[in-house]
Amino acid sequence: MPQYDWSRFSQKIYISVPMPKVYEAWATRAGLESWFLRKAEFKSPEGKIRDGNSAVQVGDTYAWFWHGHPDTAAEYGVVTEANGKDCFAFVMGKAGVVTIQLTDHGNETEMVLTQSDIPTDEAGKSHYHVGCSSGWAFYHGNIKSILEGGMDLRNKNPDYTNVINS
Repeated sequence: MPQYDWSRFSQKIYISVPMPKVYEAWATRAGLESWFLRKAEFKSPEGKIRDGNSAVQVGDTYAWFWHGHPDTAAEYGVVTEANGKDCFAFVMGKAGVVTIQLTDHGNETEMVLTQSDIPTDEAGKSHYHVGCSSGWAFYHGNIKSILEGGMDLRNKNPDYTNVINS
């Protein structure tokens, strides 16, 4: 049996909306804030802050803030791919590179998230491989719920901490 690869994982889900709508949910501030983040700020390489509906571009840097966490728990990184159609990728701090690949299946969009370049020391295995994998599983369900017209499943109550949905 081959040794388990702790440096990466992939997750796939089908969402019953057109592919451009799924791409927009990943590649705009308004999109990310609708299902994933409390606040998403993107800056162009020239330092200009992108507005809520502007498409993010390769080289943009970001600051992301989650519900249920103070601003000191922000994540900072850079966008490495944004083709405007079916691929969006970013460096997620020390946790590695996250790539979103979309495939059109008529009335549904296949969304595959791959997190790669995860450190393989003990902290990387537990915090980034296991921790991020479980977090992404929740957010996969939430993006599907939001885009298909369902409820937002995120915890937005700051009094509730250490829950999977914030």
